[in-house]
Amino acid sequence: MASEQKLKLPELPKKNGGVNGKKKLPVKGLFIQMHFDLQKLLWLGVVILMMLSLFELWNTGKQANQEVQLSQALLDIKDGKVEKIEVYADRLMLKYKGGDDQIFFSRKEGNESFTEILDRAKIDPTTVSYEIRDQTLGQLMLAVLPSIIGTGIVLVVLLYMFRQARGAQDSLFSFGQSRAKLFDKGKPSVKFVDVAGVDEAKKELEEVVDFLKNPAKYKAVGARTPKGALLVGPSGVGKTLLAKAVAGEANVPFYSMAGSEFMEMLVGVGSARVRDLFATAKKTAPAIIFIDEIDAIGRQRGYGIMGGHDEREQTLNQILVEMDGFTPNDNVVVLAATNRGDLLDPALLRPGRFDRRVVVDMPDIEGRKAILGIYAKNKPFAGEVNWEAVAKRTVGFSGADLENMLNEAAITAARENKKLIEMKDIEEAATKVKLGPQKKRLQSEEDRKMTAYHEVGHAVVSWAQPGMDPVHRISIVSRGMTLGHTLIPPATDRVHETKKRLIAQIAMMLGGRAAEELVFSETTTGAANDIDKATEVARNMVMEYGMSDLGPINYGSRQDVVEWGKAFYEPAQVSQDMQGKIDMEVKRFVDAGYDTAVKLLKKYRKKLDEVSMRLLEIENMDGDEFEKMMKA
Repeated sequence: MASEQKLKLPELPKKNGGVNGKKKLPVKGLFIQMHFDLQKLLWLGVVILMMLSLFELWNTGKQANQEVQLSQALLDIKDGKVEKIEVYADRLMLKYKGGDDQIFFSRKEGNESFTEILDRAKIDPTTVSYEIRDQTLGQLMLAVLPSIIGTGIVLVVLLYMFRQARGAQDSLFSFGQSRAKLFDKGKPSVKFVDVAGVDEAKKELEEVVDFLKNPAKYKAVGARTPKGALLVGPSGVGKTLLAKAVAGEANVPFYSMAGSEFMEMLVGVGSARVRDLFATAKKTAPAIIFIDEIDAIGRQRGYGIMGGHDEREQTLNQILVEMDGFTPNDNVVVLAATNRGDLLDPALLRPGRFDRRVVVDMPDIEGRKAILGIYAKNKPFAGEVNWEAVAKRTVGFSGADLENMLNEAAITAARENKKLIEMKDIEEAATKVKLGPQKKRLQSEEDRKMTAYHEVGHAVVSWAQPGMDPVHRISIVSRGMTLGHTLIPPATDRVHETKKRLIAQIAMMLGGRAAEELVFSETTTGAANDIDKATEVARNMVMEYGMSDLGPINYGSRQDVVEWGKAFYEPAQVSQDMQGKIDMEVKRFVDAGYDTAVKLLKKYRKKLDEVSMRLLEIENMDGDEFEKMMKA
């Protein structure tokens, strides 16, 4: 794994490891060590003082069993009953002859000597066995000990508070220092060979790494090192993994920081951290800075209530200045990742700042096969696993989805005490990733029958239309919020959709509702999601794709709006007359699809019944069995 360490004043170690080959302790480490040494010494001092105090109390005030009056003690001394006397500043400790080692004590004035007391009682001091004990140190300790202990406790509490503040805010007095993590060179965790499915993006970043490794080669032909590369793509496609691969491949310091880590409650902290981050990177140049989720601070300016004085905008302005300002920024490349590239400020995207916009998209079938090969390592699979079929089955899966799918398959195999992961485990995991785990719901036989006909209706309408993708699986097992599902994944990766296929898809989506009405002469709420999707496809055909009788005009079904730093969608402004025409065209497409579904189900009514009855028996039907029943 790459070595990570939080840093404020990072220093690259010298080649010889420091003076005389000994590793030097950084300034920050030295300060922390001194801080903890001081704290330990303080605690030790408090403990020693308390022990001394207790010892003195024990030595000077052994728990006596009984107190006697001074007059009675003097009479006992005169009568020779006392064997030994210990004299302290304010008391006498008496041991009587023939006693059982019990100690008695008597109080006296602290400023009066014992010999004066004996003289006043007319007792010859030479006839008395006594010993004077010096209690000056003990009295002094007892006098100052409460103040010392109180001061020590206050100091310990203050040091503890500063330590906690350092953990929460990375030092109470260093808000403006960056929280970037430094990946030390020479200790890579991820290499480019560990990244698959994004070959074009990987090639772009390999060039960036080569720029930093071999700058002379590019300077010889007058090439300028790119200032930055922006990784744009949906979640889970490997943007952060690519950045880690850059850290592993580049033999230069790699600073990683999330966009949200720049922001704090205090005004000016964000821009101060940007300055500190770039200053640190310049000292160790050539270096790479990686900002994850840059849309947290890089959104378009000018929409907030505070205008140009918003804290987020100040942070963005500082990034713009650092990347391409008056101060040269050679040999420091900035990488950034976001899944909302449409929200970024245009000033960030111009040449001289983020020179390269690297699009990281969903992997195609070859990319999925390569990703599966990477994540399948160190997992035992049965020989029956067909990775080609798995790659075709997972159209639309991101790299994170594929990793999660194989992990869920391994968990399923372990739960069933199997030594090898089988194809059915992968199939179950793929369905679980997209639709959720199975749920046992109490359903009446009528509900199960309606669900079966609904799902088979989708499958039959899809099968009956030429050019549609083959049915992969039909199930009436509840998952997530659904009572059943019909999976019809794309057979191949497609870039474009034709009008004919979109019309066929609308018919397939409404096949469930058509089957309910045809068989039961009733409709249910189970088709709500199907109707929503069919309406969305029809509306896009009319308003965005120009596939209706209204002509190839984009009426803009929705617009991206950024206001007060937030993005939302609002409908395009069209006249009421045109909106009515749009609604009529949408209805025409949906009605045509529904009519097509009804006609096909009537034509294949017998197959609809046979497949539905079979599905009620087995609950899950794969595509091969469905295909055989339809062709029989």
